[in-house]
Amino acid sequence: MAENKTSLGKELGKGIIKENPTLVMLLGMCPTLAVTTQAANGIGMGLATTFVLLGSNIVISALRKIIPDKVRIPAFIVIIASFVTLIGFLLEGFVPVLYDSLGIYLSLITVNCIIFGRAEMFASKNGIAASACDAIGMGLGFTLALFLMGSVREIIGSGTWMTGIGKMLGIGWDGVTIPVISENPMLLFIMPAGGFFTLGVIIAMVNKIANKKPPQEIECGSCENCPMSGKCDKTEGEQA
Repeated sequence: MAENKTSLGKELGKGIIKENPTLVMLLGMCPTLAVTTQAANGIGMGLATTFVLLGSNIVISALRKIIPDKVRIPAFIVIIASFVTLIGFLLEGFVPVLYDSLGIYLSLITVNCIIFGRAEMFASKNGIAASACDAIGMGLGFTLALFLMGSVREIIGSGTWMTGIGKMLGIGWDGVTIPVISENPMLLFIMPAGGFFTLGVIIAMVNKIANKKPPQEIECGSCENCPMSGKCDKTEGEQA
């Protein structure tokens, strides 16, 4: 039981940094670059994708032994498209501002490599619980990546942060204005070139963190005739 919980926890957490679908596996680049001019749009797209990913993973996992291998690709597309249509109706009805902001990129979730990749590589080969955890982890990793990119681009490129969130949720708070930066924003960051630059810097930082390994002690043999013996801690210890 403990091993099972550990396994599910591993599937849930791997998508945050170690196997982040956007910043490590470089999937879903189209919406990542297109909708992240504002942090609020990044959160909206990320949560919508997570909803589709979770629903499709659960259904595909439940039907994995029933769907014939020859038609699994069309079956996956139909299942994913059904959830995309559902989230589209929900956003249009309850959050029309976000629906208009995401535009065509909401429909393109159907062909998002993250969703189809998890369906083919994981959900079709694992149980419902593991597939759900995998979907939530990957979805949260995708959402965090879009939110981080959107925040950086909006703050530097517009001098604001979380603009539009008030209209989306119908609340009084509608983001903040950053002093000084708002008076002289670097508009490049809300343009395509700024998106590529921001994405590249964040990918480099995340991969540096993900691949960082603790220093390992090197096993060596005899210190005799070693050119580094004068600077080696082991030699000093032996002499002491």
